[in-house]
Amino acid sequence: MAAVFLVTLYEYSPLFYIAVVFTCFIVTTGLVLGWFGWDVPVILRNSEETQFSTRAFKKQMRQVKNPFGLEITSPSAASLASMTLTTDCLEDSRLTCYWGCSVQKLYEALQKHVYCFRISTPQALEEALYSDYLHREQYFIKKHSKEEIYCQLPSDTEIEDFGPVPRSRYPLVALLTLADEDDREIYDIISMVSVIHIPDNTYKLPCRILYQYLILAQGQFYDLKQLFMSANNSPPPSSDESPADRSVEQSLLEKAGLAESDGDPVEESSRDCVVCQNGGVNWVLLPCRHACLCDSCVRYFQQCPMCRQFVRESFALCGQKEPDKDLLETS
Repeated sequence: MAAVFLVTLYEYSPLFYIAVVFTCFIVTTGLVLGWFGWDVPVILRNSEETQFSTRAFKKQMRQVKNPFGLEITSPSAASLASMTLTTDCLEDSRLTCYWGCSVQKLYEALQKHVYCFRISTPQALEEALYSDYLHREQYFIKKHSKEEIYCQLPSDTEIEDFGPVPRSRYPLVALLTLADEDDREIYDIISMVSVIHIPDNTYKLPCRILYQYLILAQGQFYDLKQLFMSANNSPPPSSDESPADRSVEQSLLEKAGLAESDGDPVEESSRDCVVCQNGGVNWVLLPCRHACLCDSCVRYFQQCPMCRQFVRESFALCGQKEPDKDLLETS
């Protein structure tokens, strides 16, 4: 009705119409600014409300991708005196290294993440560990930086090994967390825990990452597993290490509790599909974790062509090529 009245008023007298609209504008402004002494409730969004709504939107748009990357640089040269880690993180992060971390307290901390509180910061992990570690060092990691982080156990600790088996302490536990609090509301994965074996005077086995755990904001954590790939095109093993030496090393790992939970050996990677030998390997089969099939061959197999285990699930390593809809059925 108000719109019809204004249109009719404008048709009969444009000047009078302008005067009425201007008067209404002045009166409304006076009411809002309190010129007439009346309190008019006005809803204004302050910065805190805007920030809250932005955070709520970010929570709804959480990303599932893993923002953390960590690997050992030159594992053969690593020792208690020095070792180098290479990071590749999607956001600004913090790398916290715990030397001589208690095995029992670490897994208790992971369970506390599920039931009590979230391990989203180094302080949260330290509280869950009850500070049961020998030495701590922390580094700031810039976004997309692939710099090498030099880690070292101080000489004044006078630690030469971490005792006989079964060991009660891991040589090194590396924690990657997001530095910015706002980034923790964007990603589902808020931290990553890496358990690293370092050779010492008791066990001179090569340096390696034993376990990696992805810590989720919802209270879960996942154990990252290695993928197994075909070794058809891989170079032969080096001549300086005999099969007997490798078996001795594997037995030492098992005694020390450092061996992989699965008995399958980690195989060298090949880019060719094990079936057609033509397409590139792009599909990982679960639960056996063999990466051996290309986009064309994966739809024909309900059993893994390498170990004959039935395939329950599968996922693509990269999504450049869309596979057919009838891929694999659950057995």
